[in-house]
Amino acid sequence: MPLPPAPTKRAALLSPDALDAPAHSSSKPSRRSSGSRHAENARAAAPQPLELFDTRASEAGGAPLTEGLQQIETKPRPQSAPERAVERAPEPAQARAEQEPAQVAAPTPVARPKAVTQESRPRRSKSNGPAKLFVLDTNVLLHDPMCLFRFEEHDIYLPMIVLEELDGHKKGTTEVARNGRQTSRTLDALAGAKGADIAKGLRLDTTGHTGAGGKLFFQTEVMDFSLPSSLPQGKADNQILGVVHALRDLYSQDRPGHPKQEVVLVSKDINMRVKARALGLAADDYQNDKTLEDGDLLYSGSLALPPDFWTRQSKTVESWQSGSTTFYRITGPIVPNLFINQFVYFEAPGEPSMYARVTEIRDKTAVLKTLKDYSSAKNAVWGVSTKNREQNFAMNVLMDPEIDFVTLTGTAGTGKTLMALASGLTQVLDDRRYTEIIMTRATVSVGEDIGFLPGTEEEKMGPWMGALDDNLEFLAKGDGGSAGEWGRAATNELIRSRIKIKSMNFMRGRTFLNKYVIVDEAQNLTPKQMKTLITRAGPGTKIICMGNLAQIDTPYLTEGSSGLTFAVDKFKGWPHGGHITLARGERSRLADFASEVL
Repeated sequence: MPLPPAPTKRAALLSPDALDAPAHSSSKPSRRSSGSRHAENARAAAPQPLELFDTRASEAGGAPLTEGLQQIETKPRPQSAPERAVERAPEPAQARAEQEPAQVAAPTPVARPKAVTQESRPRRSKSNGPAKLFVLDTNVLLHDPMCLFRFEEHDIYLPMIVLEELDGHKKGTTEVARNGRQTSRTLDALAGAKGADIAKGLRLDTTGHTGAGGKLFFQTEVMDFSLPSSLPQGKADNQILGVVHALRDLYSQDRPGHPKQEVVLVSKDINMRVKARALGLAADDYQNDKTLEDGDLLYSGSLALPPDFWTRQSKTVESWQSGSTTFYRITGPIVPNLFINQFVYFEAPGEPSMYARVTEIRDKTAVLKTLKDYSSAKNAVWGVSTKNREQNFAMNVLMDPEIDFVTLTGTAGTGKTLMALASGLTQVLDDRRYTEIIMTRATVSVGEDIGFLPGTEEEKMGPWMGALDDNLEFLAKGDGGSAGEWGRAATNELIRSRIKIKSMNFMRGRTFLNKYVIVDEAQNLTPKQMKTLITRAGPGTKIICMGNLAQIDTPYLTEGSSGLTFAVDKFKGWPHGGHITLARGERSRLADFASEVL
């Protein structure tokens, strides 16, 4: 049975502000002309509407903006937040309405002049304090070539040694070299903009980045600074520290044309920041690349319902059944905290448990759909049965054809790769939903690299796919060692004919049609690499990204800046995306104990 039809009342779909907004056409005649006396009485009793136009133009000698225009308010309506802000302005509209007689005319829709709207709605400042001067280290520009536009209203300063180092990293095909060339092109565009003056600073919003309200300054003169003799003067890091030291002394007091500013060094180098603080200089890490400050705040994909959930919902809950699935429509304060495709569960002593997924959120109501129990042997996927609550959640999104993007996180031994492969083989060989499985991973080694590998692309990726071989060996034999159905008796050759191993180095420009793509060890990907992989998906393709955020081997990546964290945070609440954090390991008692104590 499908979901119930949507409510037919307008108030259930639109807010009162949207219903009361004047949307009548000026070409339509007024239907209230016959009851004009009643309308005049209603307007006299109602509070005076806000005046929509500024009369300062007429006071200055120009033509008044209200000439030939009429007010559109004919009845009281709820005021929005911007209108309340206008009423609290230094020159309230009601005060001017008391001095001038109110106009009584047929309602005629008019548009607000853009300039007046900007004056009546002052822009909210982005920061409460004064603008700062950020001195950027070279590694920040090589890490994010768009970092120049991420500092809002603050100013940016580039020492000359930074430009020299930037020039030394422009050659090659690596990600660092590409970022260096992109930064150089950005600096050239800013310097070549119309009216640009390096001596006065380059406006950062001249190339279309309206969010950047500060200026970019270059070091155009030799600065006098003194550093401790223990710091080698020829090293680039120490020269940057010297420039920051000189700028701090220069901007520590107001000067003609240069107000007092706080000077802060921004660097991705931890040792650089430590040395700066040891010298009494303000230093900070580049924070814009971090999705979350704390890994514990990452969206887990599941939510435990409170113990009194059914007690509170007993009067307002609606339920219906469609086949073996039960739906619940709930209301209450918990609804604003829910996301689409989030899993919720209710477990209490002496009461039946409930496991469901949020399928719809509308206004203050949410629809929950009960899950399929993959822990039962009759619902086993390619011989694999789930062993805990989170694994059952993960299998439900992996087997749902409406979910195009799945992210799985968890410690070692939680079953991420096994469940992804089992669901992929079932949907490729049994259901024929996808044509083949494509598996890839970030080739970042734990220890020293073993050097170049011989053979074709798949042969080179073979040593990186040990997890694939281990899980395929288990899936080919089955949990009990018996062949079972025909799919369980498929040989390794048949299975491997439907599994392709690809390197991420050759992914750019490709399009996957009706493929089941598994991205293993995704915690070692940068947000840019993650975007490159996900945008390869064509019609009918499903992508599964999985990894352990506690095992990041890529330099300069943390739990907060990993591409996997980036994907989980950006895709939460998307109707065709799902995420679950696997909490309990099922590999062995030895592996579980080691993950806890080591």
